Amino acid sequence: MLRIAVPNKGSLSGPAAEMLHEAGYQQRRESKELRIVDPENEVEFFYLRPRDIAIYVSSGRLDIGITGRDLLIDSGANAEEILPLGFARSTFRYATKPGTANGVQDLNGMTVATSYEGIVAKHLADNGVDASVVHLDGAVETAIELGVAEVIADVVETGTSLRNAGLEVIGEPIMKSEAVVIRRTGADADEPKVQQFLRRLQGVLVARTYVMMDYDCRVEQLEKAVALTPGLESPTVSPLHNEGWVAVRAMVPAKEAQRIMDDLYDIGARAILTTAIHACRL
Repeated sequence: MLRIAVPNKGSLSGPAAEMLHEAGYQQRRESKELRIVDPENEVEFFYLRPRDIAIYVSSGRLDIGITGRDLLIDSGANAEEILPLGFARSTFRYATKPGTANGVQDLNGMTVATSYEGIVAKHLADNGVDASVVHLDGAVETAIELGVAEVIADVVETGTSLRNAGLEVIGEPIMKSEAVVIRRTGADADEPKVQQFLRRLQGVLVARTYVMMDYDCRVEQLEKAVALTPGLESPTVSPLHNEGWVAVRAMVPAKEAQRIMDDLYDIGARAILTTAIHACRL
């Protein structure tokens, strides 16, 4: 039975559970549940603190886990990313008072406050910067005002909270994070149950990215239409009862669907429909 670690709370928890449900797996009904068994899919889920998941997976007690790339790197655990999941995206940046520094190379001799000591220490070392790192659990913006540090490193979304604290972002991003599937470093990459799990999640990712588009067009416009909707391999084309017309079906990127529909209509296609894809295997 495949043993999988899932975030039990925070910004990773809800989207992870939703994706697993879309992939056909049972999920817990109450937040107090710490473990459930899905016998039909031969999977056992363990609901753990997101920060601890990489440690459990690296120990070999659990086969794979879902956590943040930031938490994986910060943990220093013997685990590796095997599939990005596209949710819980975040960007890590340095910030300080205006005029203090312009980039990471200016941080020599300074103190950096952060909740992600492992990430920041590695980034500083990779850039040859000799700076001290102070670990704080949350609300790191106040560290500069209270004299604990000259610089902070934290998740930056809009930057509003930093500006409200009189701080500015400096330098390039430390890293960009998102939810990822992880396994113990060196674990069997071809284990059938792991591969099946990954295929299911990849199917969800594709289903969320694409829609199925159907339309009718005249034969003489088919080449132009196919150029607009090439599909993944090629579109399905079927003759209609009315001579000179064909029906076309192809997967198209969801974010481009409206533009493609406009372009198809302009070349004479009609009865243009899009439908959501709930699951797929490519």
